[in-house]
Amino acid sequence: MITIEANTPTVLQALRELEQRMTDMTPVMRNIGQRLESRVRARFETETDPLGNAWAPWAASYDPAQGGNRPSNARGTTLLDLHGDMLGDLSHSADATSVTIGFAAGDDDNQYPAYHEFGTRKMPRRGMLFANPDTGQLAPDDEAEILDVIQDFLSQPL
Repeated sequence: MITIEANTPTVLQALRELEQRMTDMTPVMRNIGQRLESRVRARFETETDPLGNAWAPWAASYDPAQGGNRPSNARGTTLLDLHGDMLGDLSHSADATSVTIGFAAGDDDNQYPAYHEFGTRKMPRRGMLFANPDTGQLAPDDEAEILDVIQDFLSQPL
């Protein structure tokens, strides 16, 4: 499991303010999950990380356009969805205190999302969730999206 914490003073203050107004934060958390999941899905289309940087291309040894040996059973056409199932495993869940967003493991050893998120000795990082995987930091635009959700709820009449 990968944990991302949006714990900047701005987000924490907005959440505290909202908690004073709401008895159940589940709708807020659910909306945050939906928005962040949508942003991750868009990254598969743009092939960019949370900061907008292009994902590293396939290695020449793997890219069929360069004579590489990409598996013949590959169905996906994007860098991170070679077999067409990783994006299908993206989901979120929410409760009153948290949101979880990530990729369900089709089996216990499906580590490909983590390999891409963090990179490996042989594979460059192609981030989907973190601006900085070492600190678990969100990108400024993702954090702004969370604040936008919170502000939407704060602007609703009591």
